[in-house]
Amino acid sequence: MTRIALLSCLVALAFGPAACNRSSTEATPATASTAASAPSTAQAKTPAYTDQDISDAWIYLLGRLLVLRQQKADLAEGWKWNTMVHRKPGAVDWPNPNLDVAYSEAWVAVDENSCTIVTVPKITGRYYTVQFLNGWGETVANINERTQAAHPSGDFAVCLKGANVTLPPNTTRIDVPVKYMRVLARVELGDHWDEATALQHKFGMRATGTPTPPTLPASPDFDVQHLPGVEAFENAPAILDSEQDINAGMEGVAAKVRAIAEGIRDPAERARVDKVVREKAMADLGKAGALIGHGTTRDGWVRPAVAGTYNDDWPGRTLVNMGGIWANRMDEVIYYKSSMDGTGAQLNGDHVYTLTFPKDALPPKFADYFWSVIAVDPVHARVLPNPKNRFLLNRETNPKPNADGSLTLFFAADKPADAPDGNWLPTPKGQDYRLTFRFYGPKGGVADGTYYPPPLVKRS
Repeated sequence: MTRIALLSCLVALAFGPAACNRSSTEATPATASTAASAPSTAQAKTPAYTDQDISDAWIYLLGRLLVLRQQKADLAEGWKWNTMVHRKPGAVDWPNPNLDVAYSEAWVAVDENSCTIVTVPKITGRYYTVQFLNGWGETVANINERTQAAHPSGDFAVCLKGANVTLPPNTTRIDVPVKYMRVLARVELGDHWDEATALQHKFGMRATGTPTPPTLPASPDFDVQHLPGVEAFENAPAILDSEQDINAGMEGVAAKVRAIAEGIRDPAERARVDKVVREKAMADLGKAGALIGHGTTRDGWVRPAVAGTYNDDWPGRTLVNMGGIWANRMDEVIYYKSSMDGTGAQLNGDHVYTLTFPKDALPPKFADYFWSVIAVDPVHARVLPNPKNRFLLNRETNPKPNADGSLTLFFAADKPADAPDGNWLPTPKGQDYRLTFRFYGPKGGVADGTYYPPPLVKRS
């Protein structure tokens, strides 16, 4: 794949994932894909996997590699296990950050003899959650007033299922299926950031015992512009063994990964696999970027079918891990993404766009907690710098309604003359970008999948 083609692929990836043509449970014939890929020796056996198998296996494994890459980066930063790191608002380094919240983060280890006590302060009138994810980016628990209605604050013991641990009095036990987890605590910033950050620093955690941290397997270094080729498979068995996939039905695609890892011990087969990854698998991943998981689209906006928990949609999981790692479950938040206006043209900072909500369908109607929209670059999904240092529109920017009760948001490099300041999101002149619209505590049409934001209209 040429560099231009690969960058086009990654633009599609950053926009959002869609399903690959194959499901994880489909059977594939154990035959060679082409004569050109056959071993040079006539007597040699053809590998028992096809080009499509290679593509499927690579996309599946990439989902784990993306989380492992972030884990290694966090630990290299000096994180200690079972200890929270409280971030300043906006000071996180991953794709599509939520700038409405203050984040606290941790890596947690539990085992048969040790749980992790998580302390949650009393919070009223403000969104919060403590999210736990496994090494594939699957959400395994949330702690908040929705999941723990009887006791939404206090001490919670996160324990490996079946662990025999004596817990302190007045501690709520939460069982999880894995030993190692990534934690994100989110506290809504709202109008008073000082209050939010004070609450953030009251979250804490400690282990009841001395769990053994994992030994992380060797894995390739890469970024979204330089994805790994055949080297993704070099230590694949150890990578799979380091974190079991908790979803049912993944044995087939995992077996393909292991078979390819064995096959590339032959130099000719290694060259073949690398060629298939770079020419087919990366292209397949790029094509999948038109939708999110098995998502749906209307008026230029894409709504995911999966986020936070993925069942058998491993292509969607990989793409979410690439374009918005640490996504939460869809009962917590729904994300809509768009890189185009209502006519299908790419969004670009040289133009002015408007987004108008009718008075009977304003954003707060569809969110129990809050809504927001951010602009990010289409490759790395990072927020875009601008002279105003405004990176999102939400209730706190105080957008003004129109005279008829509708609401118009503006996206432009320079503020349009008729745009109230709080309705305008600065965008980068001369650059493409995409938007992410969030609804926290989704309800109504957002929750049931019938609602999409209005189309973006290019004014000039």
